[in-house]
Parts: sequence; C-alpha cells; structure tokens
Amino acid sequence: MSIERSSAERSRFPAFFKLSVSDRVRIIHERGWLSDADYQMLISGEHTLKVHKADKMIENVVGVMGLPIGLGLNFLVNGRDYVVPLVVEEPSIVAALSSAAKVVRGASGFQVESTAPVLIGQVQVIGAPHPARAKAVLLQRKDELLNLANSLHPQMVARGGGAQDMEVRLHARAEGGDMLVVHLLVDTRDAMGANLVNTMCEGIASLVESMTGGRVFLRILSNLTDRALVRARCVIPVEGLAGKGHDGEEVRDGIVLANEFACIDPYRAATHNKGIMNGVDAVALASGNDWRAIEAAAHAYAARGGRYTALTRWYKGEQGELVGELDMPMKVGIVGGSLQSNATVALNLRLLGVKSACELAEVMGAVGLAQNFSALRALVTEGIQHGHMTLHARSVAIAAGATAEIFDTVVERLVETGEIKIWKAREIVEQVRKEARGVSVGAVTSDQPAIDQRACGHGKIILLGEHAVVYGSHAIAAPVPLAVRATAQDTTSGGVDMLIPRWGVEYRLQRDPAHRDSLQRSLGIIFDALDLTERSVRIEVFPSVPRAMGLGGSAAMAVAVIRALDQHYRLGLRDEEVNALAYRCEEVAHGSPSGIDNTVATYGKLVLYKRGWQPNEAPTMRELAVPKPIPIVIGISRKESLTAVTVGKVRNAWQRNSTLYEGIFHQIDELVLQAVEAMQVQDLERLGDLMNICHGLLNALRVSSWEVEELVQIAREHGALGAKLTGGGGGGSIIALCPGNRDKVVAAMRDAGYQAMEVEIG
Repeated sequence: MSIERSSAERSRFPAFFKLSVSDRVRIIHERGWLSDADYQMLISGEHTLKVHKADKMIENVVGVMGLPIGLGLNFLVNGRDYVVPLVVEEPSIVAALSSAAKVVRGASGFQVESTAPVLIGQVQVIGAPHPARAKAVLLQRKDELLNLANSLHPQMVARGGGAQDMEVRLHARAEGGDMLVVHLLVDTRDAMGANLVNTMCEGIASLVESMTGGRVFLRILSNLTDRALVRARCVIPVEGLAGKGHDGEEVRDGIVLANEFACIDPYRAATHNKGIMNGVDAVALASGNDWRAIEAAAHAYAARGGRYTALTRWYKGEQGELVGELDMPMKVGIVGGSLQSNATVALNLRLLGVKSACELAEVMGAVGLAQNFSALRALVTEGIQHGHMTLHARSVAIAAGATAEIFDTVVERLVETGEIKIWKAREIVEQVRKEARGVSVGAVTSDQPAIDQRACGHGKIILLGEHAVVYGSHAIAAPVPLAVRATAQDTTSGGVDMLIPRWGVEYRLQRDPAHRDSLQRSLGIIFDALDLTERSVRIEVFPSVPRAMGLGGSAAMAVAVIRALDQHYRLGLRDEEVNALAYRCEEVAHGSPSGIDNTVATYGKLVLYKRGWQPNEAPTMRELAVPKPIPIVIGISRKESLTAVTVGKVRNAWQRNSTLYEGIFHQIDELVLQAVEAMQVQDLERLGDLMNICHGLLNALRVSSWEVEELVQIAREHGALGAKLTGGGGGGSIIALCPGNRDKVVAAMRDAGYQAMEVEIG
C-alpha cells in the first residue's frame, strides 16, 4: 500500500506507538525514510552488531549488549521534517520527545542555528623563560603554525576545514611562574575529529618549543567545544499548552518558574540539564557519536560563568506566548571509521537523512530543547510519575511473560487495574491466553471499543488448498481468534474519513474514483455500492490481524467496514450481500481472488470451499463439523507477502505449462478431500501427513520463502505432526498441527525471532 503524503506530513505517524514493530518499519519504509535495503536489514535483524566486529572495536570482547532503537516523531527543524533515531533504555523519553515535537510543530517547529564545527586542540608549554614574550612570538608566527598543522591533513583543508585560527593563554602555576597553552582551532567538517586534532597538536609541538624556548608537555584536544555551538529556539502559543485540566497560561507560567529555579540553583540545574541530555545522548548513541564528550562539554559549558546553571531559558514573549531557547556545545560527526564500523549507526544516519555534521548538531539541539520542554510540562501539570505508569506497565508485562501477540492487550488491562505488579500481569496474561483459545470471552482492549460483534470481520487460516483453490480445487479454511473491527460515526467534516491507528493510516476518501489509490479504491467500492459517498462519516478500524501475513487481513477489513456501515445506517444487509461486496474489494487487493478469504471473514466458520471455475458457476461452501477442536500453532514470519504477487506468479507459470500445473492442483484437491475425512474422525497423524505433502506441492509452485521453510522446520523438529504455509506464501505465516506440544513449538518459534500463537479450529 502506498499512501500519498505532503512533505509537511512525513514525520507525522498517528498512533505509531500502537503498531507492531514490523508495521512501524513497514510504514517508515512506505513514507520514504528507509530504502529497500535498509528495510530488509531492519526486518531481518542483519543491522545488529556482530561479536566478531565488536571484537575489532574494543579490547577483551566477550559479547554484545543490545539497546532499543526508538523513533522520535513529528520533528520539524528549520522547516524540514525529521524522523529521529534514538538509542535509549529509559522509558518515557521517546514518547515524551515525540509529544513535545508535535506541540512545537503546530507552532512552526524549531529554529536552530549552529556555528562551524570547530574543535580545540591544546598544546601545553612549561618552562618558557619569558612566557609573555613567548606568547607574542607565537601569535606573530601564527601562520607558520597553522600551515604546518594543515600540511598534516591536506584533504581536510581541501574540504574547507583544517586549522583556522590559534589562541595563546597564560595560566599562573601554584608553585610560581606561568604555564603557556596554545589553542589550535580546527574545523573538522563532518568528522568528529579527535584523532585529527591530536595529530595536529603532536605535529606542531617541536616548532612551538623552538619558538618559546620551553618544553611541550601535553598535546591533546579539549572536550569543552565552546566554538561548536547550537542555539535552538521554539515559540509556543498559550493555546498549544492547555490540557489535562490546566489552561495554557498556567502551564506557561509554571514552565517559566521551573526554569528560573534551575537557573539559580545548581542542585536543580543538574537534574534539569540531565533531562536535556536524555534526548541529546540518545541521538548521539544512535549516530555513533561520543556521548561522553558531549556530556562533558555540556556540563562544563553550564558552569562557564563560575556557577553551574541551566542550559535553557524559558520566558513569556511579547504576545504572551512561551519562548524556549537552548544554547550549548554540540561537536558531532557523520563520517569516520568509528561510525562506519557499526552497521546500525550507518542505517540510523541514513534514516535521519542529515547531510552534514552541522545539520546533525542542529537536530540534536532541537531534540534537547524538546526533551526539556516535555519534562518541565510534565512537572508542572500531572507530575512526572504519572507519565511513567504505562511505560512501567510495559516492563512489568514483559516480566510476566506477555508475548507480542497479546502484549498491548495485557498492558492496557494492567493500567486499567492500577495494580502495576508482576503477579497481576500474570493473571491478565493467563486470562488473555484463555480468551484467545476461546475458553472465555473477556472485555475488548481499550483501543477496540465495545461495539456490536457484527461490525467485525474474521481472520482466517487455510488448512489445505491455497493457490489450487483459485483454479477450481477445494480448500479447507477456518476462522481464527484474530479479527478486524470497525466503527462508523457521523461527522461534520463534509467527507468520508478513514482512520486505522494501528497501521498509521489516516486519509479522506476521494469522491472521484480516478483519484483513488488501492486502499481508497476498496473503500470507494463499498461506499459507491451502498450509495453513501456523499455522507459525512468517520470510519475507524481496529485490526488485530497482522497485515500481509496470509491471515486474511484485507478481507476481514472489508467485511468489518461494510458491517459497521450496515449497523450505523440500518441498511439491513444479508450475509450474502456482505460477502459479495467484500469479494469486490478483494478483487482490488488481489486481482483474481478465490473468494475464500471474504467467505470466512463474513461467516466465521470452518468450511470446505470450492470456487466456481466455469463461467457463471457459483462457489460452493459446506460447513465442516469435527469431533473436537484441532490444536494449531500459527507461526508468523514477519516478512510481508502480497497475495496478488504470488497468485500472479503462479498464474504466469500455469499459462506457460497448464498441464503440469493443473496436475499439481489436482493433487492438492485430492489431499484436501482426504483431509476432510481425517478431520471428521480425528485422525490427526494422517492430517499431519497430508499437510506436509501439501506444503511440498506448494513449495513446488515456488510460493514459499526461506522464512517459511525455517518456521516449518522448527515446527516439525519440535514435534508438530504436520506443518505448511498458509495463505498466499512468499512470506506471511505457517500453520503447524500440534496436539499436546503447542507450548514447545511456540517457544521455539519465538526463540528464533518469529511470532507465534496457539489456536483451536472447529
């Protein structure tokens, strides 16, 4: 799916935090922040630092420790959108930054300027017989020293950098006499420059000694980079500050007062500035920069007047607005061996899209100011602890064993209880798992409002028969406890608005069919067919079926939207009409669908299905009854697969050699019919064998992938009687028949980095 966005919206992702990791990566790829290669690296995990590479970076390596990479969203800096990679383990930082950036974005964003990326090298001279005279000589012969320093790095000079100026300072020594210190001011351009500057200091040491008559002792860079500064500014109208029971003026005045506290009290200033560095350091780590050096520079700069104080200033503007300013050192780089040795750093820099070290410094300045605003706003409104509750609940849910499939539901229910405890989380985990197996029916999650059950479409698995079903063979399909729900609400917007928070989709339906993209065409078919295109309505969709994973998500969405409209406008649609309209939507999504997805999405039953293959021949559907539920594990590869693509490849192959491929389809059809018999007498061993053979035939159709094959192998090695891909293939999902050992199979799949869930069919 491709969603058109204006350049001003590229860093806006509604409800991004509600998405799965794979959906987040997919969306930033679709928005153009990631190349195809970087998308595959993130999905596969190939970007992570390997031990053998870590062993070349530092001494005595024994392993690699991971940290989360989050994205700071909504950033508008100097009129340009940014998605900011953040490497940080502390909860609330990423969410707080994105929230602050959203507020500032609504008020024209951050304005940031930076000075040249100058690093200071220090050459210490002791024992000069006439320090004052030596200082004068050094300054008179400054050009000689600069030329010598630049001769050591001519390529840096060619790029517009190099040693630009020199200063000389005298310091009184405690034991008497003066110490002379040469400051070499070096523009390092896009490099961090530490080794470069140290080399220059070493290179001019002998000439400095001959000029001064003294002895050079230390020659090393300074991390007080007060010649490489960023100055960030934002202006927020008071109406943008109101919320959570506080008016804008109250919040503005509270932030100003809190900042004043940090300006006059070093104990408060230390915590105030630490909050700024929460954001700055996270970008530094993500971009491979020396966060320790940045920290040292920031705190030294905060104490430059002889008293430690705040790095920011917040005050009331002339029109009553809140004005925030940050002024701090920011010497960073975007090139160099230390950055290039870690593939994740290179990926993060490409994602951020900065073209120079100065641009990176300016983004980091905006991040520091945003983090400070967010912390101060929280302190003067609901308090910082309240904002941590959900994030603490996430950590507790992980400790309680909540897996990816139920994680969001567990967190939401845990927060609702107010008991953010591991024991409580374990209770909720068990309850949610029982509901997923159909043992009990609990409340829907907070992002899925209590609605009529008819306003939903069922996800599905195909037990046997995919692809062959397109050519008139039988297939067995079953609903799973994953559904798509939808609501419809009247609005005064003057159009049809579609919102899918979990997938980051938000758009208005174009009334002219010629201007509709693929997603809009499906929605347009529904509204055109029901004669609702002129209505003002908001459709909100809540999918628990993962996208493009072979589990019938597009059909389930179509059915959910149709039923939401049917319910809202009291249209009185029969199931047959819902199914027929959903099939038309599937034609948009998949080209030549079999009709099985929309049928299961509509009826929600275990069925034997056969498509009408002859002209005007209607499909047939027979509900299947089994003695007791059949235990299945679904393994989800996280590699998206477009059914239209795999169906198209099979069709091309069939057209080239119809006899060969129709023979394969006939074999699959026979397997399906035998599977029906096995299911009806609960012969699971036979059913497993039939599934394994069917998978082999599907592999022969070249619709498998290495992820699918790995999942199938994992399932079989851990006791599954049968395992095969389900749905279109090319990625997506597999199903495994696992009587008595589902936990073992699920654990093995998750250990290998895949998602897995238990279901029962029948």
